[in-house]
Amino acid sequence: MKKSILIAIVVSLGGFLYGFDAGIISGVMNYVTPEFNLTKFQEGWIPSSPLFSAMFAMLIAGKLSDIVGRKSVLIAVAFLYALSAVLSAFSISYEMLYIARMIGGVAFGAALVIAPVYIAEISSAVNRGKLVSVQQLNIVLGFFAAFLSNYYFNATFSSGTSTFLTEETIWRWMLGVELLPALLYFIGMFFVPKSPRWLFANHQKEEGLMALVSLYGEEKAALEAKAITLSLANSTSNEKIKFKEIFKPSLKIVLTIGIILGILQQITGINAIYYYATAIFKQTGIGTDASFASGILLSFTTVVFTVIAMFLIDKMGRRPLLLIGVGGIAVSMLLCAYGFKNATYKITAGALTKLSPADIAKIDVLGDTVFTSDVAFKNAMKTALGDQVYAKHEGDILEAATSMNATLVLIGVLGFIACFAFSLGPVMWVMLSELFPTKYRGLMIGFVGFLNGLISWLVTQIFPWELATIGNAFTFLMYGVIAVVGFLILLKKLPETKGKTLEQIELDLVSK
Repeated sequence: MKKSILIAIVVSLGGFLYGFDAGIISGVMNYVTPEFNLTKFQEGWIPSSPLFSAMFAMLIAGKLSDIVGRKSVLIAVAFLYALSAVLSAFSISYEMLYIARMIGGVAFGAALVIAPVYIAEISSAVNRGKLVSVQQLNIVLGFFAAFLSNYYFNATFSSGTSTFLTEETIWRWMLGVELLPALLYFIGMFFVPKSPRWLFANHQKEEGLMALVSLYGEEKAALEAKAITLSLANSTSNEKIKFKEIFKPSLKIVLTIGIILGILQQITGINAIYYYATAIFKQTGIGTDASFASGILLSFTTVVFTVIAMFLIDKMGRRPLLLIGVGGIAVSMLLCAYGFKNATYKITAGALTKLSPADIAKIDVLGDTVFTSDVAFKNAMKTALGDQVYAKHEGDILEAATSMNATLVLIGVLGFIACFAFSLGPVMWVMLSELFPTKYRGLMIGFVGFLNGLISWLVTQIFPWELATIGNAFTFLMYGVIAVVGFLILLKKLPETKGKTLEQIELDLVSK
């Protein structure tokens, strides 16, 4: 058991790097946007570009791992992470930055698909949920580490005492530190065994049995080997599996459930929160420095509730956690929408000490105007100052102008993160690693991963446009309504897989 936990931690370091990237970019955008004078499309593309490449990596990674092995693909993933970190830190243009990040996207797209499969294949039915959840724990630990890193760099830069941090270099340091965990991941992957189930499926039974013995001991390894052999005898043929086979009627139930989970995890807005946390908190008017600090609280909440999920997933089961979590997500998003709906905006030019006298004079004429729409207020400010100046000082401007219950929005965001962290975050990947038969697992989880990545990219890409065009309140209202619909679908469709072997789940849910 201890060895399985250690292996799961190493293999899921790819999740740590994914979380680190998601957290880091929310702070990076605070400096990159004004430096490169990004449009709203570009402002969405830098955070979302890795997700765009990730969804294609997800589509092929599972099948590729079926051919060459889970371990081999994960070693390549670790190398790509390291390459992406170096290229991102040394980017000299908007184009170079997003290409570097797309390389990282290929890495975490493959890692998110393959790591849960690998971990499920080295786990027993008793501890599988907990071990696969280590992937999500590493994601949120990476998220937490990123916000701590961002806070440190921002605080050091803001203090004015740093000799190496400037507006042009701070975001490069933020991105560059990702190289350290990437190298650790690359080295660690050489010390984990190959998946025993993959070895059996590829006619390497002796090596597979040795891997099982190293994990469980001889007695339990013999039982696991027998169950795997029986499952493969019932499902494996000598023919290559074609993509269209995953849509055959016998797989309809498991594929439908997988698609629902894959889409719902992202369409409720998690990446909008992860990738734009600093920007969201700035919208409440608490200021740039406080937004970075709030990000630490958000990421800490994620860690705490992910740990709770790990203790509960093999006790309560997958279904209760998902239903409670999605219901909580709906309430939290609706709470955020209510908080933003009641906000008002009135600029006081004298409070904007960081603006030049010329810029203050441009907005002085707006001093008596009270805005009830965040979109109308931001458009007025951009017209007066220009997009680049507004982007550089958005936190200070919103802090001076916004009147709203920021605590209500903070509670809503933290509630969303907490509910996601013990439900859709870890449980979706656990269930995807369980639902699909061994014969089709790589291909099916790759397909669902592609859909998950597609929705993830869309949500991340359009979020800046949503805030600028339809406003804060309607954006969060939309996510809340989607979560309500998702809850009702899960209530009707979702099965329970707790405590069952992979072979038992296949017998229960796959029609012959």
